[in-house]
Amino acid sequence: MRRRDAIALLASVPAWPGLARAQKPERVRRIGVLLGLAENDPEAQARITALKEGLAALGWEAGRNTTIDVRFGTGDAERIRTYASELVNLAPDVIVANSTPVVTALKQATSTIPIVFAVVNDPVEQGLIASGSNPGGNITGFTFIDFQMIGKWVDLLRELSPPVTRSVLLFGETTSPYYHSYLRALEAERGTRAISAAPVHTVTELEQTVASLAATAGTGLIAPADAFNVVHRKAIIAAAKRYSIPAVYTYRQFVIEDGLMSYGPDTTDIFRRSADY
Repeated sequence: MRRRDAIALLASVPAWPGLARAQKPERVRRIGVLLGLAENDPEAQARITALKEGLAALGWEAGRNTTIDVRFGTGDAERIRTYASELVNLAPDVIVANSTPVVTALKQATSTIPIVFAVVNDPVEQGLIASGSNPGGNITGFTFIDFQMIGKWVDLLRELSPPVTRSVLLFGETTSPYYHSYLRALEAERGTRAISAAPVHTVTELEQTVASLAATAGTGLIAPADAFNVVHRKAIIAAAKRYSIPAVYTYRQFVIEDGLMSYGPDTTDIFRRSADY
């Protein structure tokens, strides 16, 4: 090869070291996700899919510039605490949390990793954040139910079934203890006790509770947002049908699976929008 040809060839070769510096790959960000639901639950999968869609719309894609570690608590408080510690030990850049037990466990596990909660009830009353306008600490997110919605559930039951004169709120005592304060607020607002609490701990208890409601005419059932209720919704729906008790649920998934009616927010939309945070 003649000298002039060699020089021309070298001139046409990219300056690889400089190019490598200019195109240095961005750091892959790690996102932890902990839900209180079961992994095979369609509601849980819909929420995860919505979150990923929201992230992708912002340019964050798993396998390219993010790693997403997902854990499912299956409505079990001990498992939730275990997974909370596990995710914190992975040192993610941020953790997306769903349900009160999950946020509580994560708050105990870290005060430095940012936590974005989605679909959590009354985070101020529960001490998860300082206030809606100034959460403080490392936690922020989206709440979606207040005590006034419980009043709406009561009204819907009475509209659908006029004989209903008494409503009972079924929830997991260990997963949703805050419903007691909701009922007190509703009673204070309406000046009457329009609804009573039915906290349960096991599937056997919930079935016994629903069976006992049938002994009193004019009783309606409310199964609100609660990790326990969502995980065991098939048992609740079946018991309500077995004893012919009108029931209202929070999520559309209950109705898809043969529940009577639902009234509540679109949880997948909340998860999709949480990607902005």
